Amino acid sequence: MKITILDGYTLNPGDLSWQGFADLGDLTVHDRTPAETIIGRSLDSDILITNKTPLSRDTIAALPALRYIGVLATGYNVVDLEAAAQRDIPVTNIPSYGTRSVAQMVFAHILELCHHVQRHSDSVHEGRWTRSADFCYWEHPLIELSGKVMGIIGFGRIGAQVGTIAAALGMSVLAYDNDMGTEPAIPRFRRTRSLEEVFRESDIVSLHCPLTEDTRAMVNRDTLRLMKKSAFLINSSRGPLVVDADLAEALNNGTLAGAGLDVLSTEPPEQDNPLLTAKHCLITPHIAWATFEARKRLMDIAVENLRAFLAGTAINVVNR
Repeated sequence: MKITILDGYTLNPGDLSWQGFADLGDLTVHDRTPAETIIGRSLDSDILITNKTPLSRDTIAALPALRYIGVLATGYNVVDLEAAAQRDIPVTNIPSYGTRSVAQMVFAHILELCHHVQRHSDSVHEGRWTRSADFCYWEHPLIELSGKVMGIIGFGRIGAQVGTIAAALGMSVLAYDNDMGTEPAIPRFRRTRSLEEVFRESDIVSLHCPLTEDTRAMVNRDTLRLMKKSAFLINSSRGPLVVDADLAEALNNGTLAGAGLDVLSTEPPEQDNPLLTAKHCLITPHIAWATFEARKRLMDIAVENLRAFLAGTAINVVNR
C-alpha cells in the first residue's frame, strides 16, 4: 500500500517523526506539492495525506488507486468531499488537537495589545531606561483586563477555552453561537442570540467560528462601526471572516483601538494587503496551531485515523 503525504513541511519541519505512517505502508513525504505535480505524485497512491494541497473533483477522478484521504487539519475545504464520497473514499480530519494552543495565542495577542511588551522591551534595549529620570516609564496606555467584556463569536471547544481563560482574568464573557450547547461552568458568563450585541458591548471580540457563506465577511465596515473605539478584534479562526480593507480603515481612522490577527483572507498575504501597514495591528503567520505539543497530537491523531480505516473502523470521517 502506497501512502503519499503531499505537503508535510508545515506539520513536520524536522522535529517530529513520520514513522507512524511508515509503519502502515510504503511512505513518500513531500514538503510541498505544486499544483501541476499533484496528479503525477499521487497517481499510484492508495492513501493521500494533505494539509493545504487541494484535491479537486478532477484530481480525485484522475487517481484510480485512491482509497483514502486524510487531512492534516481541522478544516477540510481543500478536498471535494462529494467527489470523494461518490468514489466511496473516506475523508478524515483532525477535529481537536490545538484547543489550548490556539486559546493561548489569542491571549498572547491580547496581552501584547494591553501591555506592548515588545515595544517596551525594545525601548529598554535602545537605552531609554538607562537615560530615564524616573524609575519607570511607559510609552503607551496599559490596560487591565479584569472587569472588561470578552465577546466570543463561535463557542465550540476553542471558544469555550478562551472564555475560561478570560473568566480567570476577571473578565465577563458574552458568547454568540447558533448552536449553543450546555451552559458552561464559567463565572460571569452570558450567551446571546444577537451578533450585534456582541459587537456593541464587548471590549474584545474574538472570532472562533467556521468559514461559511453566512460568516464570510461578517466583520466589515458596518459591524466594525458597532464596536467601541477602545475595543480590540482578535481573529485566530479564518481570515475571510474579516474584510481586510474595512478593518484597516477602522484601525487607521481610530474607530477601533487594535487588532490581533493570526489569519488573513489570503495566505500568504499579498504585499499590498492594507492590514500589513495598518495602525495597532498585530499579525502572526497562522501559527496559533503550531506549538510542538499541538503538532505532535495532530500527527498522532492522523496516524490513528489511517490505522482505524485500515482496520475497517474509520473514524473522524467528514464526508459520510
